[in-house]
Amino acid sequence: MQSGPADLTPGQASIVPQPVASPAAAADRRWFDLERLVRAVPIRWRILSIAVLNTGVVIVLAGLIWNGAVALGRAWDEVREVRESDAVLVLLEGEAGRLQNLIHRYINEPGPEILAEILLVREAVLGTLRTRRPADPMLANGMERLAGVTEKFLDGFGELRAVQSAITRVYEDEVLRPAREMAGLYSIVEGAAGRREALIWPALGKSRDAFTASLVAANAYYLSLDSSAAAEARRNLETIERTIPVMSDLASEDMQRAALEALGQRAAAFRRGLSALAERFATRTHLLRTGIDGNQASMISTIDTLQKEMRGREARAQAMLERTLDAIYRQVVLVATGFLIAILVGAAVVTRSIRNPLRELMAAMHAIVAGHYGQVVRSTRETDEIGAMARAVEVFRENAIAKRQAENDLRAAKENAEKALAELRTAQKSLIDAEKLAALGGLVAGVAHEVNNPVGISLTVASSLVRRSEVFADEIAKGPLRRSKLDDFVAGTRDAAQQLVANLHRAGELIQSFKQVAVDRSHAELRDFDLREATEQIAASVRPVLRKAQLALTIEVPAGIVMDSYPGSYGQVLTNLFLNSVAHGFPDGRTGTIEVRARPLGPNHVEIIVADDGAGMSDDVRRRAFDPFFTTRRGRGGTGLGLHIIHSLVTQSLGGRLTLDTALGHGTTFRMVLPRRVARIDGAAAALQTTDQAHG
Repeated sequence: MQSGPADLTPGQASIVPQPVASPAAAADRRWFDLERLVRAVPIRWRILSIAVLNTGVVIVLAGLIWNGAVALGRAWDEVREVRESDAVLVLLEGEAGRLQNLIHRYINEPGPEILAEILLVREAVLGTLRTRRPADPMLANGMERLAGVTEKFLDGFGELRAVQSAITRVYEDEVLRPAREMAGLYSIVEGAAGRREALIWPALGKSRDAFTASLVAANAYYLSLDSSAAAEARRNLETIERTIPVMSDLASEDMQRAALEALGQRAAAFRRGLSALAERFATRTHLLRTGIDGNQASMISTIDTLQKEMRGREARAQAMLERTLDAIYRQVVLVATGFLIAILVGAAVVTRSIRNPLRELMAAMHAIVAGHYGQVVRSTRETDEIGAMARAVEVFRENAIAKRQAENDLRAAKENAEKALAELRTAQKSLIDAEKLAALGGLVAGVAHEVNNPVGISLTVASSLVRRSEVFADEIAKGPLRRSKLDDFVAGTRDAAQQLVANLHRAGELIQSFKQVAVDRSHAELRDFDLREATEQIAASVRPVLRKAQLALTIEVPAGIVMDSYPGSYGQVLTNLFLNSVAHGFPDGRTGTIEVRARPLGPNHVEIIVADDGAGMSDDVRRRAFDPFFTTRRGRGGTGLGLHIIHSLVTQSLGGRLTLDTALGHGTTFRMVLPRRVARIDGAAAALQTTDQAHG
């Protein structure tokens, strides 16, 4: 059996070793002492110390990064300058090649455009050299060499132009001029030979053919630089020189012999001119080979050498850039690691000095929230902010019951608010519905207002008639009926029937007018009619109304205008325009005049104008005149559909255009432009359009 401390004798007790603290407990004890030491410092200073440490890290890292950025900037500037220099070299290389091609083109096809382009490229190359040589220290020495080679290259072009000018001068003075003189001498010899039977003619023809061939070959040599053409020209000139002695022996007079002698001299000059031309061509070829192509090759070689130097410098700059980046990386990593360790240690100490007391406070608060108000709140005697918080928690515990009551009150208030919100939403929906009904009522009011009067009168008369019928039936049931009662009932019934017919007819007319908003194009027959006859017939039907209103009607419609259209729609348009003038243009019994004028408008249209000298319209009324249900006589018989129906008839049934010109106090003019032939619409299409218009 294993013995424990309780089994030791008193003498042995003095030698029993004391328990030794474990390493973990010792570490916790050190942390606790350090935590107590840190808690002597207010929390704001603890947090501020961490912020100061972070700020120091940021400042140090910023300094390292700034130094690195400066070094990187220098390295990058060098790389950029190297690349810019390389781009300049590439540009010069391309311009040199372009200049070489232009010079060769100029030699083969000389012209002012190519010369101007050569001079432009030359100035660009020289300008680049002049500007880059002092501004680019990396290319300073190389630019000196390149500038020298380029000057030689461009000077070679100047020499080449001089040689080219000499070639042109030799060709014109020493080749073409002797050739022209030889042609004139041949004409003299031929004129002196006379008849074709003369003995000189065979040799003369052979010499003349050789001259033509030599001239053609000389031109070919000048244009194409073909050596075989030059050799052929010389052979033909030798033929000419061999035939001259033969022709001199066969000459019949001294003028021929003198001309032949001059011909030999010109042939020799021609041959010398070819030789001089060949020398100039050789000089030009040499200049092209050495002064142009050779110097251009030297430029390319110099540029290649400079580009190799630039690539080497770029590689060195890139290496320096990489070394700088690597050094910055190492410095930043070392500094950041050191500061990170310091920050972590400091943060751990500060965190423990705050976290543990806060846990105790959190436990106390959870207990209070759970209703355990007897929980002891620690750290109330500490002097830091957590001690103040602990004392506040103590106060919070005392007010917990009041808080819970306040929450209950708040919950009740929330329920009441939700009910009020539901009622508010219901009221809002009712207002929206009311607004919709008001809008719908405004739409229907335009129609219902005009129909209401005759229908209301008819309903009143009908109700009265029903009551009188019931009374009459009671009188019949009581006994014999006197004739006067019967006559009164018949007269009253007849009067009521007439009123019913008149008011219902008025209501029917109004409803028909409202239905006319969507005009049925197929209601009338499409046929040919004379415009003047139709206008006169329509005017005859409304003249009684116009006479009653004391209005004069003037019609100026030429005869012979035949329309293939809808006369019913045309009559309705004119009738409505007349009645509209009576109702709106001449109120209060004013007198005036209405005019109807028509004239052909091209072969396919006719213009019809209906004008009055009445009251006219204001600008606001004119803008809305064709709108449906718009009227200035609401409540006085106006429906607001007259002009809208007119516009629909003109633009739809009659296929035309309608415009209005009016001013307040200056009358009203309606201008219609109608086609003489309206497009025919079959029955199905007409029915479809009628349905669409009725439901549109």
